[in-house]
Amino acid sequence: MLTPEAHAKLKSELENLKGKERQRIAEAIREAKAHGDLKENAAYHEAKLNQSRLESRIADLEKSLQLAKIVEHDHEAEHARLGVKVLLEDLEFGDELHIKLVSSYEADPANDLISISSPMGAALVGKGPGDEVEVETPGGVQRYRVTRVD
Repeated sequence: MLTPEAHAKLKSELENLKGKERQRIAEAIREAKAHGDLKENAAYHEAKLNQSRLESRIADLEKSLQLAKIVEHDHEAEHARLGVKVLLEDLEFGDELHIKLVSSYEADPANDLISISSPMGAALVGKGPGDEVEVETPGGVQRYRVTRVD
């Protein structure tokens, strides 16, 4: 499942990889071939390895986009789910956390984008205002109360 933003981002990455990046790597291969003996040509082997990685990423993106289910944001959501913003209260320190539940492709904890497959995201899915959750972290169990779901 992907949010519309994640779908657009992956589609854009795929277009870039199939266009500019493929072209860049093909040029690197042509240039390396021009240097002669391919057996001991490090630039050629590196370019071929980069080509293999690129084609693998393209295949992964194509499959992900083909199988993806796009989940639209529900402004009337009563429970936490993909694409929804959640306001949490840290029950130990009283701090407020504003997070958005996203797919693993979009996750960026530094910018409060939390994957629904992460421990915190998984604990929040299906919870509504007033519900409390416990999240196992490397520093121990953290407890939060859901105060709002947008």
